[in-house]
Amino acid sequence: MGKESEERDIILATTQIFKLIGDPTRFLILHMLENRELNVNAIADELQLEQSAVSHQLRKLREAKLVKSRRIGKNILYSQDDSHVYDILHLAVEHARHGFEEGNGEPD
Repeated sequence: MGKESEERDIILATTQIFKLIGDPTRFLILHMLENRELNVNAIADELQLEQSAVSHQLRKLREAKLVKSRRIGKNILYSQDDSHVYDILHLAVEHARHGFEEGNGEPD
């Protein structure tokens, strides 16, 4: 594999991450899981969504290695898997906040 091909693969993987975190529900789930573990029911309750919808989103996030899970008895707990993603989330929120603080109600 050449360097250009590897760079292209990295860019494609990067755009997949943005596609995943660009979904509002997945973004909220990632926000909820920062520095804590929750089961699917706790996430569904807080987001006022069906458990099956949250499970579907968690599966996508887990497949992308953005969240991880561990089983305790009958409970599966989910948590953040990669702190780098949270750096991106924080920057995006700060950028959006900056647009609102300038009074235009829209991000830059």
